[in-house]
Amino acid sequence: MNAPFTLAKSTQRDAFIAFVCDENSAETLRGVATDHGWPVEKIMKGGLRNAVQTLSVSASPHVLFVDLSESGDPLNDINGLAEVCEPGTIVIAMGQVNDVRLYRDLLSSGIHDYLLKPLNPDMVRESIAQAHALLHAPKAAEASAERPHCAVAIIGTRGGAGASTIATSLAWLSGEQEKRSTALLDLDVHFGTGALGLDLEPGRGLTDAIENPSRIDGLFIERAMVRAGERLSVLSAEAPINAPIQTDGTAFYQLQEEMRAAFECTIVDLPRSMLVNYPHLVEEVQTAVIVTELTLASARDTIRLLSWFRSNASHVTVVLVGNKVQPAANQEITRKDFEGSIERKLDFLIPWDGKLAAQAAKLGKPLAEAGKGNRALSPLLDLSRHLCRLNDAGDDDDAKAAGKGKGKGGTSLVGKLAGLRSRLPALAKKK
Repeated sequence: MNAPFTLAKSTQRDAFIAFVCDENSAETLRGVATDHGWPVEKIMKGGLRNAVQTLSVSASPHVLFVDLSESGDPLNDINGLAEVCEPGTIVIAMGQVNDVRLYRDLLSSGIHDYLLKPLNPDMVRESIAQAHALLHAPKAAEASAERPHCAVAIIGTRGGAGASTIATSLAWLSGEQEKRSTALLDLDVHFGTGALGLDLEPGRGLTDAIENPSRIDGLFIERAMVRAGERLSVLSAEAPINAPIQTDGTAFYQLQEEMRAAFECTIVDLPRSMLVNYPHLVEEVQTAVIVTELTLASARDTIRLLSWFRSNASHVTVVLVGNKVQPAANQEITRKDFEGSIERKLDFLIPWDGKLAAQAAKLGKPLAEAGKGNRALSPLLDLSRHLCRLNDAGDDDDAKAAGKGKGKGGTSLVGKLAGLRSRLPALAKKK
């Protein structure tokens, strides 16, 4: 998916309209408009306020230039422009403030580009060329007709297991490796790291959705999502920690519904508490990835989660991922004992690489991107491919073999943990 102002195209609208505050900018745009065969009459005097007034009563163009020079609060005023712009409008802003933070915030809000005044004709042409490329890019809906939507929930057994890191990497791999338009929905409203892990500002989209579920539709999704790349967009939040969530979960379900229509793949970073409070969030999920460490506490909660899926979401294919796996001498529990306690095999093991994790955090990149070419991450790439195969194959034999969360189920949770704990002193002596 492209920027929040860009989804559909219409042949009934102008190719180009501009609202500028000074004659020099108007003259530059007249020259560029003439080169493209656009009428220079579409270059109008007045900045953002005039643009909002005009477009509130007339159709939006494909490409809109708007001058922010007279705006005292550009980010807030842009929201007013978003309210009157139809889907399909690519907005290019111009202004006099040379500030990197403002530039990034404007792009996060859905603006395609921000150009400094005085305008450089070559930079204007380059920005327009990029806008045209977006307008003529294949729509996600067209591509999704060829393969079913992929919906995956990532759940950590414990805080710090690395579920959010895995979710961000899988979302990035879905876009870059599998070439699917992908949405990353981070439902940790107060402490989510989906946007942070991609070096983005989270925006207010998720909190707005929770506060006003009735506003959620395709247009809202277009404007709320923060673009992280050509095929990846993120909906995350950093809600104030003194503001508890007041919702029955309807907003989260509606968000998933709209994302299904707009993207080919949805990766949901689903905190354990959300699964408990809003179990309906996995109703339309095809695959759940449970991310666990090889510890006693994680073994306990893996057993509980597997049992929950067997009882409440038997339609979901459960994939178990052992994360942050260290050499046997440093493990609290061996893989063999862990699998024995949960009565099921781990599907994938991802080794711990502290140096790579630190590098990814410093760069603001997903682990999969920062470690491209690193053989230690091959299980992560294999996991991404496996999830796509499960989705494309449906309920075939391979998908069933991957597991529906079924273990033997013949031993109580207390019995399983007691047996595992009894082995820990002997394991410690071996170390």
